[in-house]
Amino acid sequence: MTPAERESPQPHDKELPRGTVAVVGADVWRYDRGRMLVGGAPTRVMRLSAMAAGLIQDGRIAASDPASMRLVARLVDAGIAHPDPASLPPIGRETVTVVIPVYGRPRELARLLAGLAGMRVVVVDDGTPERDARALHDVVARGGAQLLRLDENVGPASARNRGLAIATTPFVAFVDSDVTLTPDDVERMLRHFGDPGLALIGPRVAGIPRHGTWIERYENTRSSVDLGRRHALVRPRSPVAWLSSTCLVARREALGGGFTDGMRVGEDVDLVWRLAEAGWRVRYDPTVTVSHEHRAYVRPWLARKLFYGTGAAALAARHPEAIPPAILRPWSASVVVLLLCARWWSVPAALAVALATAWRLSRRLGTGEGTRILPLRLAGGGVLGALTQTSALALRHWWPLAAVAAAVSRRARWIIGTMAVVDAVVEHRRLRADLDFVRFAVARRLDDVAYGAGVWWGCLRRADFRALRIELTPSARRSRTRTDDDDVPPAP
Repeated sequence: MTPAERESPQPHDKELPRGTVAVVGADVWRYDRGRMLVGGAPTRVMRLSAMAAGLIQDGRIAASDPASMRLVARLVDAGIAHPDPASLPPIGRETVTVVIPVYGRPRELARLLAGLAGMRVVVVDDGTPERDARALHDVVARGGAQLLRLDENVGPASARNRGLAIATTPFVAFVDSDVTLTPDDVERMLRHFGDPGLALIGPRVAGIPRHGTWIERYENTRSSVDLGRRHALVRPRSPVAWLSSTCLVARREALGGGFTDGMRVGEDVDLVWRLAEAGWRVRYDPTVTVSHEHRAYVRPWLARKLFYGTGAAALAARHPEAIPPAILRPWSASVVVLLLCARWWSVPAALAVALATAWRLSRRLGTGEGTRILPLRLAGGGVLGALTQTSALALRHWWPLAAVAAAVSRRARWIIGTMAVVDAVVEHRRLRADLDFVRFAVARRLDDVAYGAGVWWGCLRRADFRALRIELTPSARRSRTRTDDDDVPPAP
């Protein structure tokens, strides 16, 4: 156990303050006049009493009395709703220290410091060679920041920890040097800490808007660190399962020893998962967007993707329950197997399994106004999710095995080729990419191949292949005890 893990405290109080307004997520399904909510992280079905449902007006609920405060806490902890930061008390920028780990990059650092004028900033020089350090230190002096010079390169995780150790403010922002943000951005994220159970908040990390190389345009559309446009409660095995250390704001007391010393990749994922396991909330707020200078050329871009992949094996050793790249129910796995057989009977058989699952769900969920379609939507979502995960396995994590299969089997070539084309078409349309389809599709496959190669390399080095395993999760049983606002995880 590392010092960081030993010192990570648990939250003293997770109750949101009176007056907090929670907003039901845009992707949450509502049935039976709002008495049944489907969504969250991970997806669940939550039933509300008529009284509880009546407290939600236009998708919003205010924590104004004990009953509404309990409901807000329940919805927020389930990931079905998120606190509106505008309803939380403002927290001044004087309460935060910005820690910037840097190795060279004086131009990027100067741009960042110019945007943070007036804030308390610590720049940690992570062993920049002496011949380059003078220019860097001049930038720090002109920017009015405090310099902490390390004699040797220890990596960004350890460098951040050195800055954390000298911070005295209640909150700490970790920002990479190739980011641009403003004090207003920091203050908007600080408002979230009106929630006493919140440890960490991350903004959306978007590319600097410019028409550069085709790789840069691809990254500006589908960067690894851009987690999308929807608010999320961040926790393992959920749609947003991690935050990038590109830009984070944290409650200092929640961090304990901070990042795991010595981790050079995946340290941000490890931190988020440790905080979630300790009972803290971690949130993603895409209404705050910072700009990041993405890589623009093929070789460094592929090297970075491969590097990211190598971290999966280390994360699997530290968080084996959180790492599986695919989590399937037995019924949805059987649908996938049937479809992969690619026989005349595959589609009818898969459809029969999906319909049987929908029928079982309808018996579990009972009746309610407008709920007849819900079992079909849940079963259909389970099939779509299983197929999406299978495609990601074949094209990303398991691509070496898929390549061997394609080399020896015509059917495998047809299936894998179809997956590759469908995936590229769906992502190109969904993201409205500022890049023609052919180059987008090529970049998408290179992205997957480089990351997958990194995963395999990391697993081979450790002789530990848990980062590649599929998890089959049995369907949850319905509880014998039910309260008016109990929740039932759906079968998919």
